[in-house]
Amino acid sequence: MIALEVVGVRVEMPSNQPIVLLKEIDGSRFLPIWVGAVEATAIAFAQQGVDPPRPLTHDLMKNILDGLNGVLSAVHVIKVEDGIFYANLIMHDVQGEKVEISARPSDAIALALRTDTAIWTTSLLLDEAGIEIPEQGATAANEEVEKFKEFLDQINPEDFLS
Repeated sequence: MIALEVVGVRVEMPSNQPIVLLKEIDGSRFLPIWVGAVEATAIAFAQQGVDPPRPLTHDLMKNILDGLNGVLSAVHVIKVEDGIFYANLIMHDVQGEKVEISARPSDAIALALRTDTAIWTTSLLLDEAGIEIPEQGATAANEEVEKFKEFLDQINPEDFLS
């Protein structure tokens, strides 16, 4: 398995579709995963340390895990089929038994950020869906992430509640 880090969330133009960008920690490949707006916000909030006045869904999931003395051990982004990514939550219950639960990568990433859990993928998936971004391109991606962070600094969690 290959360790990934969350670079950030950005919006693809012109479709205005949010993307979470993961990068292999010991390499130069990136894994872009298209996500929904709510999940993109949840991921960005976790990265920014935003603490909403009431728990959002992923905060609730973390609170349930904590309340049951469960542990999220890892997140595995395992495959892509027909443009849809799949992930597994690797958890351990209070007795130490391993439990593997299928999840959308966006939910798994949002939960991983809230629990300081490692995110992993396979070399096969990076070969299939990963992209190589030259150092100059990585700088541009980082600039986009910084612009998004600035946007987040100007909004309140209530702006996303319906």
